[in-house]
Amino acid sequence: MNNLTLNHEICDCRHSLEGYATSLTNDYDDANDLVQETLIKAIRCSHLYKEGTNLKGWLFTIMKNTFINNYRRSIKKKSLVETTDELTSYQLANSAATNLCDRKFTSEDINKAFGKVAPEYAIPFLRYFEGYKYHEIAAELGIPLGTVKTRIHVARHILKKQLKIYEVNYYKTA
Repeated sequence: MNNLTLNHEICDCRHSLEGYATSLTNDYDDANDLVQETLIKAIRCSHLYKEGTNLKGWLFTIMKNTFINNYRRSIKKKSLVETTDELTSYQLANSAATNLCDRKFTSEDINKAFGKVAPEYAIPFLRYFEGYKYHEIAAELGIPLGTVKTRIHVARHILKKQLKIYEVNYYKTA
């Protein structure tokens, strides 16, 4: 079997792979990523496929092994994050040598800059800053979702312009 024919047969098995991937991941987007990764690996390793063997079985094995490897990798990442979570942000804030005057001036500048933002832009921005989702803000204010996004963008732009001095200092110290 030539390489092109095998590649077409691999891609024809996509529908079967999608169902299996969904059963493994329980998430539509993750399943699509897994199928795509499986197809890429199968096409790259098509020279290892032995003609006459079960193509779907070969693809399902590649998918299962890919899923297991990704799962193990994510567990390792999570365990690394968990070991670094021993210090709370409160402890870090108290241990850091900060100048309270700097903090006072900074908050005053932020308040002044925010005072220059018109209410129609400030209110959606505040809601977003408080953790509300775009659609929640749109429902609360009775405005379209695109308008919410635009107003938040405009408010950010105004604040960024007003607080430009802090942006320069941040990049110099970081």
